[in-house]
Amino acid sequence: MECTFVPVSPLSDFPIQNLPFGVYSANGESARVGVAIGDHVLDLAALSELGLFAQIEGLENSHAVFSKPYLNDFMALGRPVWRAVRKQLQEFLSNDGHPVRQQADKSLVCVELSKVKMHLPAKIGDYTDFYASREHATNVGVMFRGKDNALMPNWTHLPVGYHGRASSVVVSGTPLHRPNGQRRPDASKPPVFGPSVRLDYELEMAFFVGPGNALGEPMSLEQAEDCIFGVVLMNDWSARDIQAWEYVPLGPFLGKNFGTTVSPWVVTMDALEPFRVAQPLQDPPPLPYLSGGLATPGGYDISLEVHIKPHEDTEYHLLTKSNLKYMYWALRQQLTHHSISGCNMRPGDLCGTGTISGPTEDSFGSMLELSWSGQKDVVLGKSGVTRKFIDDNDVIRITGHCQGSGFRIGFGECVGQILPAKHI
Repeated sequence: MECTFVPVSPLSDFPIQNLPFGVYSANGESARVGVAIGDHVLDLAALSELGLFAQIEGLENSHAVFSKPYLNDFMALGRPVWRAVRKQLQEFLSNDGHPVRQQADKSLVCVELSKVKMHLPAKIGDYTDFYASREHATNVGVMFRGKDNALMPNWTHLPVGYHGRASSVVVSGTPLHRPNGQRRPDASKPPVFGPSVRLDYELEMAFFVGPGNALGEPMSLEQAEDCIFGVVLMNDWSARDIQAWEYVPLGPFLGKNFGTTVSPWVVTMDALEPFRVAQPLQDPPPLPYLSGGLATPGGYDISLEVHIKPHEDTEYHLLTKSNLKYMYWALRQQLTHHSISGCNMRPGDLCGTGTISGPTEDSFGSMLELSWSGQKDVVLGKSGVTRKFIDDNDVIRITGHCQGSGFRIGFGECVGQILPAKHI
């Protein structure tokens, strides 16, 4: 299948096989739902006016749905509608004789990607962060508890997670200030207050929930698959020193709540379907509610990279090369476990994977691991610049893609800059 409506480079993140959804504004108009194709964005509200989605059952008022400055209403409609919209868009983009193509003024239904402002894809009611990478959990455990006690006893039995702060989730390109808080650099002395000195990135992906479930009605693995709308890149920034002092006994708080950055384009699970792979062997086998009934593999082969642009330099330098396929707990297992208590998930809820580290040092997904808790310098290419953690005015960029035959399913960029702490 080839897009004939606008040119698309084979190296583009957004070919016709992808068609991620996002929220954008352009030309002084209000924010609305769009789909990325090559270097352009399709205006779904404008295409609705031309009748492109008129025959889709369950999407009777498509113009109203796609005129909203968030995807929640569309997410709530479920996979049959998502799939039908994607199919109509592919037919529109690939068929010169499509009846809507005959009516469509390209300048009215399409805008260049370079001319739009991207917004958060959804109104995020709730945000949960998991801890689903065995390699990352092991590395952190070795640092702080030793090799013999690296993983806590529950880790291989359930997807560990905590409830994060939805209000400070920001879209790519939004700068964040270094957080202030309590830390205890000397265990023999009282804590001190001030800016974090061990600020870190966390390479993550995150999924948005679709229709969700009613309060008291847990999801099965099968239902969880159908409830995941799509996936974004995520940097769940972490103030390691603030977190280390505060997290016992209730877990992360100020060390995490100052900001979480997500990429603006939500890649659907249908676009990722060709890239399913087996997830790592789970030993011991999970309990039946987390393991039974599905023949399709739970992992996805998504290559991920993290680059840093230090404030002393104008170039980006590679920090991490990892892959979502390393993640021990699958997305569907995370969502199933989240709901198994009867917790009601809602359209637009965001769930992060936790840091995605791989088996080799170059695949570690945080500065904490790369510098081994600050014990060694991380050398940034041939620049002569080193880091243990992130300095003020440094920029972190996360990218990811799946490689197909002659095309790639990309996620765009997840970019954030750390500004100096506010003086208190």
